[in-house]
Amino acid sequence: MHIDKYAFSDYALLVGECIVPILTVRNLPDETHRALRHRAAEHGRSTEAEVRSILEEAVRPAKRLKIGTELFRIGQEVGGMDDLEIPGDRSEIRRADFE
Repeated sequence: MHIDKYAFSDYALLVGECIVPILTVRNLPDETHRALRHRAAEHGRSTEAEVRSILEEAVRPAKRLKIGTELFRIGQEVGGMDDLEIPGDRSEIRRADFE
């Protein structure tokens, strides 16, 4: 796979063959930055890792509805689908992992 390293916008970085998004936060008050550093130290991680954790929880909370898990629960509730007739070769069929 050929990647032109000059084709990216200013919010991505080429690391090996992966494009890594970059987020810059401007005008962060000193008090907020100090609070982030303190919180990161309490959790034993860098300020950057703490910000990633905060953002991840904000946009993808642990208690969010996971559609695959919910569909599996509904399937179990109605008796499962183990006896479902599937024509053809079933050797390639695997259970999906939605976690």
